Amino acid sequence: MDDLHCIFLAANKVLTSKHGRLNVSGEQVQVKKRYFQVTDDLLSAHPDLLDPSLPSIDARLQAVASALPELAAAAAAKAIAEWGRPASDITHLVVSTSSGAQIPGIDVRVASLLGLRPTVRRTMLYFQGCTGGAAALRVAKDAAENNRGARVLAVCADVLSAMAFHAPGDGDDIEGAVAHAIFGDGAGAVVATIPGTERLVTGDVGSAGLGYNLAPVEVPVLVAGNIEEILAGAAAPLGGVVEEGGGWNSLFWVVHPGSPMILKSYEKVLGLEPGKLAASRRVLGEYGNMIGPTVIFVLDEVLRRRRKEGEDGGEGCKWGLLVGLGPGFTAEVMVLRARK
Repeated sequence: MDDLHCIFLAANKVLTSKHGRLNVSGEQVQVKKRYFQVTDDLLSAHPDLLDPSLPSIDARLQAVASALPELAAAAAAKAIAEWGRPASDITHLVVSTSSGAQIPGIDVRVASLLGLRPTVRRTMLYFQGCTGGAAALRVAKDAAENNRGARVLAVCADVLSAMAFHAPGDGDDIEGAVAHAIFGDGAGAVVATIPGTERLVTGDVGSAGLGYNLAPVEVPVLVAGNIEEILAGAAAPLGGVVEEGGGWNSLFWVVHPGSPMILKSYEKVLGLEPGKLAASRRVLGEYGNMIGPTVIFVLDEVLRRRRKEGEDGGEGCKWGLLVGLGPGFTAEVMVLRARK
């Protein structure tokens, strides 16, 4: 398999706005800052975005269609530059987003902006939510392993703010306020679905944009009750490495940081040592929950920490797990092996 090259690339290219119209304590959600595609100019041109009682879906979809391809291409361009080979060498493109839907998909525009070959094989993934980054990596891995000489670029981008942003009203519930405080915009596996949880973590597109049901109390409990069994199934092909090497602490971790409570569930149930999820916490604090791209940011942070001599962020661990949780309620798990 040495002649196969699968590019799982992450890049932290994001857009920002100085708007801040919701007052939810950053200490509560442990998010210090986020980045938004929603700008003052956009809000001035479309004041309906601030009023949840007004229909605004057309304006929101237009904003997404304008910003999303450029954001995704900027992240991909940085990743390709770090790879060090021409963009024209890319044979497969996997693009994942939960922000809007277009025909043709944004993959066509991204391929054009990057200068990819017209024959590049494109795959679009829509509305995978917070498992979008992990799902894109899984599809990219399958493409690389089953196509000799494949060079696969996986891109995940979301500008959820344009779909969900609105000013708070008197009747706003706590779930909506928490969602606004956690979610931000950004551009960067065994599949397990837990039965009977379809109502948890859902999103509905309506006249006022995208509404999210996060079930912030139930989801961490659900994670605590199921995650070890899911991960054990994913790690089974390692042939006892987990048990012989010190349990779950023998691995490095690339975990989608859905919320502080979810991260605590991982630590409590799996008995993870302090610092094992430090990369996830840093990404949550610096960027918030960017939906699909978040786990790719965490992967980038884990790699950065591993390269930094003497820092405990998975240094020395040969095997790791990449985990994304999303709507459904679903889990995407991928076993990783460090090259060094």
